[in-house]
Amino acid sequence: MEKKTKQNIMSMDLDEIRAMIKKHEINVCLIGVGRIGLPTAITFANSGLPTIGVDISQELVEMINSGNFPLKDEPGYQQLFEGVIKTKKLTATTKIEEAVPNSDVIVLSLPTPMIDKVPDYSALRLVAKKLGNLIKKGSIVVVESTIEPGFVENELIDIIESSGILKSKKDFIIGVCPENANPGEIFYDFNNRPRLVGGIDEKSAEIILEVYKHVFPVELIKMPDCKTANAVKLTTNVFRDINIAFINELALMFEKLGIDTMKVLDAAKKKYNFQVHYPGSGVGGPCLPINSYQLLNSARRVGVKLSMVESGRKINENMPDHVVELTSSAFKESNNSLQNSDILILGVSYKPNVKDIQLSPAEKIISKLQNLGTNVHIYDPYFSSDTVFGIKVEDNLDDILPKMDAAIIVTDHDDFKNIKISSFTKMKNPILIDTRGIIDPSSAKLEKIIFRGLGRGNF
Repeated sequence: MEKKTKQNIMSMDLDEIRAMIKKHEINVCLIGVGRIGLPTAITFANSGLPTIGVDISQELVEMINSGNFPLKDEPGYQQLFEGVIKTKKLTATTKIEEAVPNSDVIVLSLPTPMIDKVPDYSALRLVAKKLGNLIKKGSIVVVESTIEPGFVENELIDIIESSGILKSKKDFIIGVCPENANPGEIFYDFNNRPRLVGGIDEKSAEIILEVYKHVFPVELIKMPDCKTANAVKLTTNVFRDINIAFINELALMFEKLGIDTMKVLDAAKKKYNFQVHYPGSGVGGPCLPINSYQLLNSARRVGVKLSMVESGRKINENMPDHVVELTSSAFKESNNSLQNSDILILGVSYKPNVKDIQLSPAEKIISKLQNLGTNVHIYDPYFSSDTVFGIKVEDNLDDILPKMDAAIIVTDHDDFKNIKISSFTKMKNPILIDTRGIIDPSSAKLEKIIFRGLGRGNF
């Protein structure tokens, strides 16, 4: 990392700050170089700003410093990564105490998971406590992690100030720029999706805007404060969670009515003001489920009830149960028992085309099937030969299918869309459950496969 600057950014006017940025004299420390944090660090470094990534994982830090790109399922970054590592614009360390004091901008890209349906901000709190003793005066702290409205104003600032060394607005400034990227499409999103910027005061927001203008070639929307920016982020994601729940609930009804939900949606999306969402086996990942519980947690804190958000979560969390019901129904039709049957789960990622099982509905489906006495197997090209949920993932679909009684498509990886329907006839029964609407029910019928499609009217 280049020698640290001696200037106090807070004491400069915007023209002076722009000049520093242009000359690449601002050093950046990005704490948390995971799925979103590493592409963010690469983007900062690629803009010319010397960047150091901090992470608690020694293995991850060693991979980065050795030039071994860890996110092979994230297109668009391999070449950029190699470039910034070669020029040493990007380095990584586990030693936060060495990185932060030498940095002008500290970006927090830390996980905010949930424990027992309550948001867990322990990583942010721990780092904030350390920052109070480490950041140099005049530094900028930017929170990219997804947090509840008011967390910065009501808690994070107090934690940083608790050391008694620093005072916000006087010794450091803080703001937010919530990450706005979809795993598997981060490169596109970083170059096309608008970003929100909020600060604890006008100057904070203006300085952060200048830094991010240099790094990201997208529209930057200045918000009145941090909590409003975070409210926007949660609103957009929870909107999706609720609408998926709405379609999931309709899909359950359409099954009973003999209506193909996919046909309904294909026609409905022609209407100018209809935004299509699709049914499925559940909603997983590090965003949507957690974001809903973040809003619910905020609502409890201020004495408000978010009935729609609560109901949507319940619907989406119950979808794995319905997948098992469809499977049981298909086995009854085939006059075979679930007990001791061999069932292949196709896809364990929470979303297509990424290697990520965070809160994946596959875990609940597998657990319920195992409790019914089935032998569960997994095929997922992103986890070939790995062990996932205690099961060794198969590495060859053609070899495993003839040994199966049934297959359940849980994740709609692109690879699965190219599987010929005739391949499933190799199974012993054969039974096919499609939870993602990628199989044409009529083609399954022609092949004499016992078929159940989530929301497909059980053709």
